[in-house]
Amino acid sequence: MQRIIVIGGGASGMTAAITAARNGAEVTVLEQNDRPGKKILSTGNGRCNLTNLQITEKCYRGDDQTFIRPVLSRFQIDDALALFKSLGIITKCRGDYVYPLNDQASAVRDALELEAKQAGVKIINSVSVDQIKKKQHFQIHCKENKNIYTADRVILACGSKASQISGSDGSGYTLAKMLGHNISSVVPALMALRSDEKYFKKLAGIRTGATVQLYIDGRLIDQDTGELQFTDYGISGIPVFQVSRYASKALLQKKKVSVLLDLVPSMSNDDFAAEMTRRKEQYAHRTAEECFNSILPAKLIPVLLNLCGIDKKLWAVKVPEDKWNQMIKICKEFCVNVTETNGFEKAQICAGGVRTTEVDSHTMESKLVKGLYLTGELLDIDGICGGYNLHFAWATGTLAGTSAAEEE
Repeated sequence: MQRIIVIGGGASGMTAAITAARNGAEVTVLEQNDRPGKKILSTGNGRCNLTNLQITEKCYRGDDQTFIRPVLSRFQIDDALALFKSLGIITKCRGDYVYPLNDQASAVRDALELEAKQAGVKIINSVSVDQIKKKQHFQIHCKENKNIYTADRVILACGSKASQISGSDGSGYTLAKMLGHNISSVVPALMALRSDEKYFKKLAGIRTGATVQLYIDGRLIDQDTGELQFTDYGISGIPVFQVSRYASKALLQKKKVSVLLDLVPSMSNDDFAAEMTRRKEQYAHRTAEECFNSILPAKLIPVLLNLCGIDKKLWAVKVPEDKWNQMIKICKEFCVNVTETNGFEKAQICAGGVRTTEVDSHTMESKLVKGLYLTGELLDIDGICGGYNLHFAWATGTLAGTSAAEEE
């Protein structure tokens, strides 16, 4: 029987612990919070977006893109649904998004904890690992109780530095380094972007459909379409989250980052220009502001008109053609200078982590240290919004737990 210690009781750690115990191992989880699964509570806005019916490689990013394929081939959507069923979690779908039936992330955390205990997993809470060594066996030092735990195999499932309110502190990177692993630059991802423009205070609270295009040093890097949210400091919403990891990487490298917003994504540039030219002529004695009614959110119109130097109360017929064309252009290409991100505290995940070239993608075992396994957000793989990161946690936890429990 393998003695396995899992460091970290998040989604991947608890999955690894349950899987290893089901396969006959003696498993202990060391968790620094007072209960496992704290970060799970905030996923999916508290509803826990468990996975997605459309899991593909293109939904994941990382320096080594070849790593993700074997993981997904060994843990597909049917495997995820079977896992949830075995935990007693009944699921439902909203489109391709999979949630627990009661829309409560706490139910997922509770199910993992209950199943772990039933499988014989020992969970030790409120302990932080500050040192790990490998001789004949692994020796794990905890600073709170001064205990030294011994294990045949160790699963590092400590998570990243994102969402620090949940207890994520990046300590897993330090432990991985102690055992010889290299870490690619870790930056926050899936979060809002900030700008130094003063007019954002007037835009706070606006929600509108938009296409978000991210440019780095003038080159288009990524784009996404969805509901954009203006804040008093910049831009947020799913399409911003989807491109944010590239912004984080670029800002770390001191590159120029900007975003172009298409605020009327349902119309082509030519169609929109033709429509606004027609409206200017047909509604000549409406104000400039009134001409954009029903096209843009009411709160947004006067801000954009002001940026173009147009008096919002001026009759459309009296607006100079060059300024009218400028307004048309800004609606389709509203440029936002990005100065910083919302940081690790507000980020949902991190980009970067333990280099996946140093990890076996079939088993999650370290290629550098026999008997060491690494899972979840600790690795240099990050998914887009939509349940993809939790799917990666279930997948890597299952693969690590299965492999770690195997006898020599």
